[in-house]
Amino acid sequence: MNIFSKVSLGFGVAIGMTAGAVAQQWNMPTPYPDGNFHTRNIAQFAQDVDAATGGSLKITVHSANSLIRHPEIKRAVRDGIVPIGEVLVSLHANDAPIYGMDSIPFLAASYPEARMLYEAQKSALEAQLADEGLQLLFSVPWPPQGIYAKTEIASMDDMQGLRFRTYNPGTGRIASLTGATPVQVEVSDLPTAFATGRVEATITSPATGVDSKFWDFLEYYHDTRAWLPRNMVFVNKAAFDALDEGVRSAVIEAAAAAEERGWASSEEETEKATKALAENGINVIEPSDALREGFLAIGAQIAQEWADSAGEAGKAALAAYEAARP
Repeated sequence: MNIFSKVSLGFGVAIGMTAGAVAQQWNMPTPYPDGNFHTRNIAQFAQDVDAATGGSLKITVHSANSLIRHPEIKRAVRDGIVPIGEVLVSLHANDAPIYGMDSIPFLAASYPEARMLYEAQKSALEAQLADEGLQLLFSVPWPPQGIYAKTEIASMDDMQGLRFRTYNPGTGRIASLTGATPVQVEVSDLPTAFATGRVEATITSPATGVDSKFWDFLEYYHDTRAWLPRNMVFVNKAAFDALDEGVRSAVIEAAAAAEERGWASSEEETEKATKALAENGINVIEPSDALREGFLAIGAQIAQEWADSAGEAGKAALAAYEAARP
């Protein structure tokens, strides 16, 4: 990003810090394409804010990494280059362990469990964001994660040496423990990575498979339902606090509505996207007992490693989740 882009984007934050009588324009970078359910939900959130504030706060959504690439979005919001953004929470697990809690394999493998995990994690997540000058607005899960590959993966032996796409520290650890070869690739680059053989397998959601038309270069989807990673929408705290009280309230209300709408949309997307994969020629299969047992063992090891690194707040969040889970 050049200096002129930074000045332009920073201007959006500066306007957000002026008197409420002035119409304010916020630029919002997001990682995923317009058709993705997360992006559609955010577009509705922006419309709701516009309507609720009578046009005094307008949020322009810049989708598909078109403004700022995914790995740089959180830093751009923190540094005031843009006032608001969306990221995959676990992308920043190296910044603080609490960001990786929702992506511990097989810790929460259903929507009810994912909701309980979010509630247990939320206060620690908000505290970490506050330490970085950020504020959480809402968080929405992806559909459960499954393994896409060019050939069927029947057991952990089939993972050995497989060029496995990673996108956060958690998936990197999975690659390490399974003997796969980690290859870090952004979702927008996956079609090329698979087409050129740079990547042979990935673990991601049915929605991503449909977005990227995985059927053009893959044959198998193993419906492991390993975890439900979440995205989060967050703001620069100084920019948010500078808004008029009524505008802040409108944003909070629109965010609450977006969170509930997003969770419902995610469940709908799971069914729709999984069906679309099969209709387009992907072999949608249940994981073998051997593969499932192998991943359960890896999940237990990663959960213990996470607890050991997470500090008191992380351990308290994990204990609260375990207590809430039936």
